[in-house]
Amino acid sequence: MNKSSLFKELFVNIKTTGAVTFSSKSLVNKMLSFAEFKGAKVIVELGGGDGSITRGIIDRMDADSVLYVFEISEHFCSNLRRQFGTDNVKIICDSAENIDNYLDGQQVDLILSSLPFSLIPKESRTAIYEKSSLMLKPSGFFIQICYSYLLRFQFASYFSNIRTAFTLKNFPPAFIIICNT
Repeated sequence: MNKSSLFKELFVNIKTTGAVTFSSKSLVNKMLSFAEFKGAKVIVELGGGDGSITRGIIDRMDADSVLYVFEISEHFCSNLRRQFGTDNVKIICDSAENIDNYLDGQQVDLILSSLPFSLIPKESRTAIYEKSSLMLKPSGFFIQICYSYLLRFQFASYFSNIRTAFTLKNFPPAFIIICNT
């Protein structure tokens, strides 16, 4: 699948992708700089999209780690499976609100998300926040890319420690919200 096909999918499904372009390499690197990959055995990505964050995670994770990538677009899932079809990368074509159906009670070291929470219905959004905070190890982190600082306040009911970072090296400029319990 070529980039123009991926961009078409991005615009056709703007309500679920929530972006006008894919995350820049600078944004991906900054987001992932807040994650401790050494020793992280169970990693979850919410919103795999074109695979730019997925690639960064795979490049940093331990060889014996498992990455679960949740994506609701079948088009994007097909592309992700072609790019990252290995035993330790699980591409799941389902909503992130069903995360608990796929991890068999495993605790998660890292959750990395680019979900467009401001466009997700409140009931689904709440389920994602609740399940993510419950499945995260006490030492784990939930790291979110977003375009509004106000999203930070939605995380406050589910995570006790929240900090933010900002980068201009993306279009549009983006916030990174780093949460842990």
